[in-house]
Amino acid sequence: QVQLVESGGGLVQAGGSLRLSCGASGSIFSTHVMGWYRQAPGNQRDMVAVITSGGTTTYADSVKGRFTISRDNAKNTMYLQMNSLTPEDAAVYYCNAVIRSFSFTQPKDYWGQGTQVTVAS
Repeated sequence: QVQLVESGGGLVQAGGSLRLSCGASGSIFSTHVMGWYRQAPGNQRDMVAVITSGGTTTYADSVKGRFTISRDNAKNTMYLQMNSLTPEDAAVYYCNAVIRSFSFTQPKDYWGQGTQVTVAS
C-alpha cells in the first residue's frame, strides 16, 4: 500500500508564510510527477504546482513568484513553500503523486487527505 501524508497547514496572517510537506510511504518502486492542488469551499480542485522527478516545475499563474515547490527524491517527500499569502490562498491543500508500487506494474495516482490553510486578513 502507498500513502501520502500532508503536514504544515494552519492559520497565518495575510502576508505571512507556511511550508507544507507531503511524505509518501509504503511499497514504493518509483515516484514520478508530484504536485499540490487546492480546493476552497464551493470551488473545484485546482492545480497549484507540480514537479517532475527531474525537478521541472509548473505553477498556477496565481502563485507564481510567491510559492516554491520542491522535492527530496531520496526521502519521497515534497514541499510547498508559500510566501506572501493572501485570503484568496485559503483552501484545503492536497498532495498528489503518480507512484509505481511493487504491487502493480503500472503507476497509479495517489492523493493525500488534505491539510487546511487559513489566511486571516
